[in-house]
Amino acid sequence: MAEIVIYSSPFCGYCFRAKRLLDSKGVTYEDIDVMVDPSRRPEMLERSGGQSTVPQIFIDNQHVGGSDELAALESSGELDRLLGLA
Repeated sequence: MAEIVIYSSPFCGYCFRAKRLLDSKGVTYEDIDVMVDPSRRPEMLERSGGQSTVPQIFIDNQHVGGSDELAALESSGELDRLLGLA
């Protein structure tokens, strides 16, 4: 199973959408709330190449992007492969 990390914040509709998709796949992920723990935001910025919006999603240390990119991976059929479900 893939290691998944999502940097998010509460009240973020895009974060909710991304987590709902991951939940529907039955995978576990580490959810890092950058609003509750702002000390993690620089880590997110560094890992994502300077992307400051949430969510920022990583699968096996590969930066996937945000919610739209995750949904595009699902639409193309690539998400299951990345998650180790295919």
